[in-house]
Amino acid sequence: MPAMPRPTEQAVTEQQRPLRVMLVDDYPERAEVLERALTASSHQIVARLGSGANLRAEVTRLAPDVVIIDLDSADRDILEDMHAINREQPRPVVMFTRDDDPALIKSAVHAGVSAYVVGGLDPRRVLPILNVAIARFEQFQALQRELDDARTALAERKCIERAKGILMKQRRMDEEAAYAAMRKMAMDRNLKLVDLARSLIAAADLLV
Repeated sequence: MPAMPRPTEQAVTEQQRPLRVMLVDDYPERAEVLERALTASSHQIVARLGSGANLRAEVTRLAPDVVIIDLDSADRDILEDMHAINREQPRPVVMFTRDDDPALIKSAVHAGVSAYVVGGLDPRRVLPILNVAIARFEQFQALQRELDDARTALAERKCIERAKGILMKQRRMDEEAAYAAMRKMAMDRNLKLVDLARSLIAAADLLV
């Protein structure tokens, strides 16, 4: 597979589209500055929350396109919420923080944070950073889908091979004949080959 190009701030700025954004910040004044920068570019702020909010529930309820977290330091509860969101309803998460602890950065990335930015929040850089985070998130999701598809295909091939082996043993067929018989049974029953294979395996297991 050819290497995927790395997104840059300049490259993705042109692809900007209106987004539904959830802001998480314990300082209303700071959140207000960020909100103005986003709404000036036609993005919609669906919620402004503090770090004590149930982010997992709010993301489920509001379904934002992206979550922006601006905190001095991410605590354990925030990271646990990020883990749950990334597992159940993944979306880009951008975290601005003043904490450059390598262990915290590693934990945040592991929790599914798309961009971890250390230092003061400059409103002029928010949009490029946001776009880079979205591009990286979409690339990761595409790779994850490819990996999931490959795993599914491998599992299905193993299932078909096992069912073929059962037919070969039960009917004393060679491999080619067993496969042809499975294809015919699948067509006659209007089933996918892998679904037929599963039914053959299940029936064989009942006889064990």
